[in-house]
Amino acid sequence: MRTSSSTNVGADKDSDKPQKAAITAYAKANSCVIVDWFYDAAVKGTDAVTARPGFAAMLDRIAGNGVRTIIVESPDRFARDLIVQLTGHDHLKALDVNLVPASAPDFFLQETPTAELVRQVLGAVAQFEKANLVAKLKAARDRKREETGKCGGRKTYAEASPLLVAKAKELAAKELSLRKIGDALADAGFKTSSGKKYSASAVASMLS
Repeated sequence: MRTSSSTNVGADKDSDKPQKAAITAYAKANSCVIVDWFYDAAVKGTDAVTARPGFAAMLDRIAGNGVRTIIVESPDRFARDLIVQLTGHDHLKALDVNLVPASAPDFFLQETPTAELVRQVLGAVAQFEKANLVAKLKAARDRKREETGKCGGRKTYAEASPLLVAKAKELAAKELSLRKIGDALADAGFKTSSGKKYSASAVASMLS
């Protein structure tokens, strides 16, 4: 159940009573057993269903108990906004949960042209937002590459361990071979993460 305004919530109010009566009547007429009740008080019908505390608690409750049907008084009690209705219903379908408005049981089974249009528009918007994000990330990477000469990928030895590279260059100035530089680095305490000495190719990378 759901009530939009906080002024309609409280012991002396009856906003939930007609909702409960309609749901109970539908359940009785269709041999349904009501397992539990959930109520979003002072929650607007334009709010996304996944952002409603009562609705979230209901989904958590039925996640492992085998219940696969939710009954609401009417489609607009579920959501007043068409987009919220469709996205909310699609979310439930993805969870294999049936949504039944007591006042119009077949409402969400009807694939109207308007509903299909809204889904297509939402899909186009989502695709545009993804493409826009990809373009922005690419532009940011290109800018960083222009500024630093590198963007992403594995860190160089100079980036990961400046002291190691400095020591390697110091040894190279003594005209030692790459292999002997690796030996000298090991003697100085510079070894790979596995505790081995650096190979000649690794030393070459440090010096490049």
